[in-house]
Amino acid sequence: MVTPFDATGGLDLDAARELAARLVAEGCDGLVLNGTTGESPTTTDAEKAALIRAVRDAVGPGPAVVAGVGTADTRHTAELARQAEEAGADGLLVVTPYYSRPPQAAVEAHFLKVADATGLPVMVYDIPGRTGTRVEPATMRRLAAHPRIVAVKDCANDLLGSARLIAETGLAYYSGSEELNLPLYAVGGAGYVSTVANVAPRRLRAVLDAFDAGDTAGAARLNAELLPLVELMMASGLPGTVTAKALLGGPVREPLQPADRETADGLRTAHEALLRADSAFC
Repeated sequence: MVTPFDATGGLDLDAARELAARLVAEGCDGLVLNGTTGESPTTTDAEKAALIRAVRDAVGPGPAVVAGVGTADTRHTAELARQAEEAGADGLLVVTPYYSRPPQAAVEAHFLKVADATGLPVMVYDIPGRTGTRVEPATMRRLAAHPRIVAVKDCANDLLGSARLIAETGLAYYSGSEELNLPLYAVGGAGYVSTVANVAPRRLRAVLDAFDAGDTAGAARLNAELLPLVELMMASGLPGTVTAKALLGGPVREPLQPADRETADGLRTAHEALLRADSAFC
């Protein structure tokens, strides 16, 4: 979920409550807060905790609220994990430490220490394209032995490797790459953690619902209709936060800059076309 800000750049908790409630009403089983799309590098620890409390209050006890707590500092990450637990989160999204590019033994130790910091389940966020370090399959197998490391947000873009780990470990794999939502689900994935779902939650849900119903052709068709918007939002050279907020409204925090007029117009055209297709589908 994006983190709404007001015109002065402050945290807009009323808008966050409204967005969270709408996303759940339109098919999201849960919400990930304070992730990359939530602009976590530019929000304070206090803002992160306030956002969790506001969203927890807005959606009630049913939908899962997962808090992004990952940083490049193990001690800070563990502290954010404890704060998230206190604020009412149901689980933790923990990204691989970035920039320092620790070796695999250090990556493993980081995740284990964070998992031991609270009683909450942990989703490992494997995104080597951003962090510079992959959680190697052997490391992931060892992490899976920890009782609270239960899931992976998978942005490794290695479908073969992910399929093997799903089969071998029992970890719940969630696609973090929009183009792999359906392919990963088809080989045993649990679902997705989606930026595009900020603006098209019903359609993303419909793809997996069709697959669950045995309508694989329908799932493929619904997924194909999503691809123009997915490509514009996630492969246009702009962060997904920027493209999502171009459709939802509201500012981004620097160093990010808002989408230009031409980009925003193209996004709206693709989004409106998808909404028309959804109306025909319904």
